Amino acid sequence: MDIETLNPYVIRILISARDQDSMSSIAKRIGLSYGWTHKWVSVLIKEGVFKEKWNGIILQEDNQIYKKIMQFIKNTINPINLYYSTLPLMGISYSLTQTDAVYVWTNGGYNIARYKEFYPIFIKIEKKDYQTFLYYCNKLGLNIKAKDGTFYDPKLVKKLISVKNGKYDVDSLEETIDFMKNNIYNFEPALEMIDEMYHKKLGYKYKEASSLS
Repeated sequence: MDIETLNPYVIRILISARDQDSMSSIAKRIGLSYGWTHKWVSVLIKEGVFKEKWNGIILQEDNQIYKKIMQFIKNTINPINLYYSTLPLMGISYSLTQTDAVYVWTNGGYNIARYKEFYPIFIKIEKKDYQTFLYYCNKLGLNIKAKDGTFYDPKLVKKLISVKNGKYDVDSLEETIDFMKNNIYNFEPALEMIDEMYHKKLGYKYKEASSLS
């Protein structure tokens, strides 16, 4: 394998690729032009990672280069980053919710009850996409509802409504504010941050900050 083959495009392609797929579908999921996707998929076909069939491609999971790159991804990328980065590449309807929605809307400024040894990622997934979600979790060794480490904590919904915030789909700001209000003892500082960032006039002042003034 040429060293140029191991690049961000190929990594995103291999994370996103399904057992039977097409170049156009992969291009859409990873947000890359068809031309560039075709270039790197063609390289991977020559390496035996994919096999061409009609208008599609078939992933060769027993290919040694594929196995080595996937192991490199699992060993090299920070686990928390891998879980988040994989979500947009699955091509499913999802939404970061609860604590994760708070984290997104505060631009990473508020995170609670999570640390390296215990890091649940709260997401909503449409029921119709759950089997596809499970496929990617199995493919990449991503845990669901585990007792420790990093893992997804999914909630299945029939119909999903989300908004785009940066790279990710997330619950709306209004829904996130409601979640924080319903869990006020954990999220009062975040409500104050949201108030200042988005001028919502919520009137929240964190008690500890008030007592120090």
